[in-house]
Amino acid sequence: MRVAIATDTNSSIRQGENKDIFVLPMPVIIDGKTYFEGIDICSRELYEAMKQHKDISTSQPAPGQFIEFWDQILAAGYDEIAFIPMSSGLSSSCSSAAQIAEDYDGKVQVIDNHRISVTQRESVFAALQLAQQGYSAREIKAYLEERAYEASIYITVDSMEYLKKGGRVTPAAAAFATVLNIKPVLTVQGDKLDTYAKARGMRQAEATMIKAVHQDRTTRYADVSDPQLQIDTAGTIESEEAAQEWLQMVRGEFPGAAISYYHLPCSIASHVGMNSVAVTITKKEV
Repeated sequence: MRVAIATDTNSSIRQGENKDIFVLPMPVIIDGKTYFEGIDICSRELYEAMKQHKDISTSQPAPGQFIEFWDQILAAGYDEIAFIPMSSGLSSSCSSAAQIAEDYDGKVQVIDNHRISVTQRESVFAALQLAQQGYSAREIKAYLEERAYEASIYITVDSMEYLKKGGRVTPAAAAFATVLNIKPVLTVQGDKLDTYAKARGMRQAEATMIKAVHQDRTTRYADVSDPQLQIDTAGTIESEEAAQEWLQMVRGEFPGAAISYYHLPCSIASHVGMNSVAVTITKKEV
């Protein structure tokens, strides 16, 4: 039995990055026109739109997109699909996909393991390993959902503009934070984006996030050996030099760890704005 591994661009996996992983492009809407990540918009183009303060939002894929996407995979000779979208706690696209998958008689298993971006990426590559070991799509679903909450994301935003537009902070709170240079440190522990702390300036916010990962290692993952933990960085940093600076800062805090930097996808950047930085810690699933 051939099991295909599929995800969406929220996973920070680019189309064509891995020939064994199928990636559904997520919609981004700019001034009323819909674009699809990796098809007709990239991070650089989104950042240019942000600089011009254009109206930017996101939406879930249309039902027809799921159907066309899955039908093409099955037509390519696969028997089943393990589809790993972004967390149901952050978007309704997961539940929509699950409803549509009901028409596929079990051939499409929609996996809600409550991840997004880099932590979602880890799950996708874990699913690929499981498929190569002979797991069915249903078995992959059970395996990943059982381990859903063994990951943390910490992220801070440079500007409150897009959190305000998305309704996550009030205009008054955004104005107050801007005047006092307060940077919110947010966390995703599965189902939703929550406030973790507040910091004065980006440097203090970065230090707060690094401290949070240290704390996770010594408390939440105290019984997990370092080789079983994956730490990574991410962001919407326009300057590659600044992105590398953030990466090296985190590497310096966790010597010996294989840490990479990933650009956050357009669908996430649309909500956190430019020059946001993040750090993740994930217990490896395989």
